[in-house]
Amino acid sequence: MDVVARHRRRPTGAAAPGGGPGGDDDAGALLDLLQRVQSEALRAFGPRGFDPKLYVDMPLAADPGAAAAALPPAPSRGEMGAFLRRYLAPAGSDLAAADPPDLALPEPRGFLPRVRSGAARAWARELHALWGNLTRRVAPGVAAARHRHTLLPLPGRAVVPGSGYRELYYWDSYWVVRSVRCVPPATAIFAFACARPDRSARDACRGLLVSKMYETAKEVVVNLLYLVERYGFVLNGARSYYTNRSQPPLLSSMVLEIYSATGDLDLVKKAFPSLLKEHSFWMSDFHRVMVRDNQGQIHSLTRYQAMWNKPRPESATTDQQMASKLSSEVDKENFYHQVASAAESGWDFSSRWMRNPPDMTTLATTSIIPVDLNTFIYKMERDIEFFAELTGEHIISKEFSDTAKARQIAIDSILWNSEMEQWLDYWLPADVQCQGVYQWNSKSQNRNIFASNFVPIWLNAYHHSGSVKYVNEAKSKGVMRSLKASGLLHMSGIAASLLNTGQQWDFPNGWAPLQHLIVEGLVNCGSAEAREFAEDIASRWVRTNYTAYKASGVMYEKYDVEVCGRSGGSGEYKHQTGFGWSNGVVLSFLEEFGWPRDKEIVCS
Repeated sequence: MDVVARHRRRPTGAAAPGGGPGGDDDAGALLDLLQRVQSEALRAFGPRGFDPKLYVDMPLAADPGAAAAALPPAPSRGEMGAFLRRYLAPAGSDLAAADPPDLALPEPRGFLPRVRSGAARAWARELHALWGNLTRRVAPGVAAARHRHTLLPLPGRAVVPGSGYRELYYWDSYWVVRSVRCVPPATAIFAFACARPDRSARDACRGLLVSKMYETAKEVVVNLLYLVERYGFVLNGARSYYTNRSQPPLLSSMVLEIYSATGDLDLVKKAFPSLLKEHSFWMSDFHRVMVRDNQGQIHSLTRYQAMWNKPRPESATTDQQMASKLSSEVDKENFYHQVASAAESGWDFSSRWMRNPPDMTTLATTSIIPVDLNTFIYKMERDIEFFAELTGEHIISKEFSDTAKARQIAIDSILWNSEMEQWLDYWLPADVQCQGVYQWNSKSQNRNIFASNFVPIWLNAYHHSGSVKYVNEAKSKGVMRSLKASGLLHMSGIAASLLNTGQQWDFPNGWAPLQHLIVEGLVNCGSAEAREFAEDIASRWVRTNYTAYKASGVMYEKYDVEVCGRSGGSGEYKHQTGFGWSNGVVLSFLEEFGWPRDKEIVCS
């Protein structure tokens, strides 16, 4: 049996659909109570400005039994307010401020050497300082009173995204860590070359870090490793109600970024077993899909699939309202399952997951093989290959090399569309519970255009020194040509999609992660034209972030790509500010491209 197969297993640490989060009786009882509170608060306070997540984030200030007994049926507004004041503490009160010890103010030595504009540098210093505002530590009392908190205890400091997000999140953390990354010089990024263990390579990388917060970045990663060891995978976020799903798997990428910057081999050794466990989670039959191509070759790919078929506790009232349009309990359970699976994707929500957009009840996330998920897992497999070689696990390294090569062939066989010069999500037949092999059909590729169709070009930035890039030069030119003609690029960046459904991962919203993944891929295509195009996209994104910041004093979670300086809208919750990945991507772009003294940074 090969190494990958030996580590493969069914997902553990979270309930299968229908169970309680994490299988923890105390956590389940607490969530039942807080969902009652959430529901009664909606009834008492009304829907205007209502934030369902607020109520499941509140710690109990009294024994759960006493609080449950004291919650009156159908309370008035006054009764509900009195109950909250007596029996619950404010959301976020179980987090403590935690000044990061490695935050150098006003800026670290060697900060953004190519940013010559005074306005751009002053702003970048303010973004750098925001890491202090976003760093938290779980209060000591949480671990001793788990029955009163949905917040999970963590071993180290956490960097929260901001605003209503009062906990560590998985894929957000990648772009936070990226702000302390190794950024090689000139026109190319070769992470594996930069990550060589020789001292000269590490020193070359070390001089080009952005915020240089090595210890804080390591603590973020150690927290995520703790979640893997505790639950068998990285949770969506550090809350008990997130134990039923993960998020886009970028943990190995974070470990690589930190190793590239610091040469910390101990971190690699500590992370290695956890990375194998995470890979097992995504390679289990629960997520894995087998597809036979027209040449008869069978390929293994991966889909999102949450372990849940109830309303999401953090959005239960919203989910129940949407499910009220469905008549049968079976249909409602399937809807809840698809909603949670879409949340696992990070793209919650988008027409990308709907059979009949904009109808949310037609979500079919588990019927889709996503381009970006398989890109991230390919990257994970390459990272594990490298870490195994680095730590002397040569057999594992060879087997993960073979696994990654097989996935690359699968991605190009099943998802690549040579006519469109894009990678396309693949729709499975309606019977997604099939445990057999699906036959590939060209009509099953989703020809709608999403920013995710271009994410595999990101892999050009990560390959062994001297090895062949994921996307060769000729194919890269075609992808770039397709992106330019796609309609996604606007005044202020790349839109998530072309369809305006009122969902936040659709037009006209642009998101920092999507800008970064595509820009970094273009930078590493190897041509001056591709780098120039990448810099144009990055400049548009930096300008809209800067203009919005100057008008409002905050960084937003997302932006409207049609209007420079306008925050994004739509979705199931209000504007979020802070904001971890927006800050990290802007700093990364300023590090990569600089900002000349005479280049205008405000919208023209």
